[in-house]
Amino acid sequence: MMLIFAVVFVACENDSEPKDKPAAGAATATATPAPAAAAPGKIEGYKEAPMLAKLVSAGTLKPVTDRLPVKEDIMVEKTLNEIGTYGGEWKMPWGGPNDRWTVGQPTEEALFRFVKDGSTVEPNVAKSYEVNKDFTEYTIHLRQGIKWSDGVPFTADDVMFYWEHMVTKETFGKKIYDAYYSVDPVTGETALAKFTKVDDYTFKVTHKYPNVMFLERVAIDCKWLWAPGGEHFQKTILPEFVGEAKTLEIAKQWGYADVKSFLVATGYYYWVNPQIPTLRPWVAKNDPNSDQFIMERNPYYWKVDAQGNQLPYMDRLVATKIQDPATQRVLGTLSGDYNLLDFDVKDFTVLKENEKKAGYQVITWATPNWSSAGLQFNQTIEDPNLRKLFQDIRFREAVSVAVDRKEVSEIYTNGLGVPQQASVPEGLPGYQKGWADQWVKFDPARANQLLDEIGLTKRDKNNFRLNADGSDLTITIIEQDLNTAPFLELVKKYYEKVGLKVDLKVVDAGTHHDLKYANKIPATTENISVVNVALRPDTLVPLRVLTPWFGHYALYTQSKGKEGVKPDGDVALILDYWNKVKAATSKEEINKWSNEIIKLHQKNQWVIGYAGPTPKLFVVSNKMGNVPKDLVYADEFRSIGHGHPAQFYIKQ
Repeated sequence: MMLIFAVVFVACENDSEPKDKPAAGAATATATPAPAAAAPGKIEGYKEAPMLAKLVSAGTLKPVTDRLPVKEDIMVEKTLNEIGTYGGEWKMPWGGPNDRWTVGQPTEEALFRFVKDGSTVEPNVAKSYEVNKDFTEYTIHLRQGIKWSDGVPFTADDVMFYWEHMVTKETFGKKIYDAYYSVDPVTGETALAKFTKVDDYTFKVTHKYPNVMFLERVAIDCKWLWAPGGEHFQKTILPEFVGEAKTLEIAKQWGYADVKSFLVATGYYYWVNPQIPTLRPWVAKNDPNSDQFIMERNPYYWKVDAQGNQLPYMDRLVATKIQDPATQRVLGTLSGDYNLLDFDVKDFTVLKENEKKAGYQVITWATPNWSSAGLQFNQTIEDPNLRKLFQDIRFREAVSVAVDRKEVSEIYTNGLGVPQQASVPEGLPGYQKGWADQWVKFDPARANQLLDEIGLTKRDKNNFRLNADGSDLTITIIEQDLNTAPFLELVKKYYEKVGLKVDLKVVDAGTHHDLKYANKIPATTENISVVNVALRPDTLVPLRVLTPWFGHYALYTQSKGKEGVKPDGDVALILDYWNKVKAATSKEEINKWSNEIIKLHQKNQWVIGYAGPTPKLFVVSNKMGNVPKDLVYADEFRSIGHGHPAQFYIKQ
């Protein structure tokens, strides 16, 4: 795990610019496809899955050569171990339509994707790009002849339509992403990018000021960069083209109560809708509300293997709806209902013990998590007593040293999570030596001393501490996952030993989400998982309401001061440093200010960790081939999608 992180760190430090960047003074830098996206020059002919060959023979589908891009633009996906065989299904559990990322991340195809070690991005749907020397102009080339899953050509018009009629008009419920803004390094002024169509397969993105990490941010925050389903689909549903009344009529036919929710579902979370064309390897085939949701191979998928076999290898992705993930995922795995899915370490023992009997293997991927067991305390919680308490650094130190981390490690992580503080893992950008040991020594006496110093000296009849004004003091931890119960029971035990009364509440995911956005979660176990703050600042910088520790500081930023709580002190300083990251004109500047943001997190320890990060577990059927064993599991890399599932296969 540390080796992988070391590779990521070195690469992030030294390789932010395109690999073929010219010498100083040259006008442009051209980035060519990496080996994983090699040109198919040596392939003699192209083959397809038997299920598609039957359709070609019946005359209901064009030959494979007519469905692929022009030969020089077909993407050759590198297979991990061997050329796979066609057929079979990827069987997995999911929670229904609201669990859409379970099928979304493995099937996602972005314009650019991260390379294996996470150091930079490579072209994916894009064929190549050029960037000028001051990082203000990016010319992006698409694959000529690439098609949507309904056979309609995919062109630069789909990109321009997305930009002009969806992104800038915020039709799908998302604010314009930071990636599309550049920042004046002198004044801090922001400027929106300009998109220009060059030809049918080329477009240009022009920034007023340098935008050094534009492609990396596009790969994370605006992954597809084109209208879902294409211009030809969106023109049939957007109010701008068909009118508000017609859109509402269509929305109700699709099962949506209003236009807003319909446009979010079709403009962002589109992949679970069988009516919407896609560029993904598998296409939704039925109602996602069904007991089993099925995605079937895309006949127009634009990737092949080294022998010219059109991908994907597997015919279908089958997601079976479950009601109790905590037990059904494990039981279904042991009975062979699923052939590839992820788990957290709490299930390690039972999964490992049944490997041979159930015919699978347990593999691990490293994670960029700051901890595996920790708490966030909302710095803007509405209750004034709690807000004052949570903002006092002495309180955060007290609750840190009040807990025996060794017991947390053994009971909650099976000993896999080292007793340490929530911090950037060694090997990642922002790692600070000694941070993992901050406030980790189990010291109840120190905890009591700090709580007394704060002024929490009054006690009730049960010996629980009261607020300084004599009112009840209860720390309510609101969770959406029963899996954290063993950890939280330990936290409750130790907190109450130093006089802090704890109330544990479990709510459903939707309610937890609503409470978080309403600023009504005092504390929760949500983790920090960031590869590089410069690429994914959301949980460390209060830019939008997302993570509990900064609460409505982010609403203030998001609403431009109209709502929320105005950041001050070190939280305001974080935002200042983030603006410097955005305005940076070099990788060195980005590293400098990103590191300053991380140092403020170390200084304040807004997130308390009680056990270090644990690996992500994958259970892989012995009949499943080409699944990597040495990657980093991170949202930035699209989780299991980082393994390029189109080249996974079922051994016949």
